Amino acid sequence: MGWFDTVEWPKDRDGCRWNSTADGGQVRVYLQGVGHVRVHAHRKVEGVVKTVSVKREGRRWFVVLSCDEVPALNLAETGGVLGIDMGVTSFLTTSDGVHLPNPRHGRRNADRLAAAQRDLARKQRGSNRRRKARERVAGLHGKVRRQRLDHAHKTALWLVRHHDVIAHEGLRIGNMTQSASGTVEAPGTNVAQKSGLNRSVLDAGWGVFLNVLASKAESAGRVVVAVNPANTSRTCPSCGHCAKGNRVTQAGFVCVACGFAGHGDVVGATNVLRAGLALLRA
Repeated sequence: MGWFDTVEWPKDRDGCRWNSTADGGQVRVYLQGVGHVRVHAHRKVEGVVKTVSVKREGRRWFVVLSCDEVPALNLAETGGVLGIDMGVTSFLTTSDGVHLPNPRHGRRNADRLAAAQRDLARKQRGSNRRRKARERVAGLHGKVRRQRLDHAHKTALWLVRHHDVIAHEGLRIGNMTQSASGTVEAPGTNVAQKSGLNRSVLDAGWGVFLNVLASKAESAGRVVVAVNPANTSRTCPSCGHCAKGNRVTQAGFVCVACGFAGHGDVVGATNVLRAGLALLRA
């Protein structure tokens, strides 16, 4: 017991049956060896159910469905195009000057998680108290994960509803969050600062958001394009001059060639949009 957190049935009606007794408005799933289990469905299931998975997160149980023949929900064209610049101070900044705050779900729950982990470390292995402490730690991790996912879905839905074309930076998050500690022979520099930046990047959940955005855009008939992020925050949107000195601060941008001034993240988002539109025209 407790060895596996996920069980998957590769085919509906082969050991499992989705919505097997949907009488009286109650949605249920039948699992072989368990029976009928009531499910709190958060939305109507579209398409044909192909696989059914049961997943455990702490004391919570989830049913995950994969479906074929899901109807596309194409939205009406808006004529809007947008570039977005991802960051840790602002979760994202748009080319039209909107700054979306970074919710920092991990940082907000860090104290509670640290306390729960300390409590877990003091418990005797194999005891019921250790099992309950482990469940509390898993529950907190699950809460942060669900908060990030909820924020990603709401943000992506807002973007998709109001824009036909969305351009973003093609970020390699795995490379960006590599450790700077180095080796014994060649130790790294600014390790503490890089470690803090890595935590902030991972806490922002850029990868989760971009995956959700791509999925929602495909379902709604929108276009999402990823562009090379190199020099997008150093290039002047007015004259095209690119220089490291253009970015005077994290938020400040002043072109050393023509004097154009603006917010650095808005400049980056504007250049991302231009690069995205150029790719679509090519």
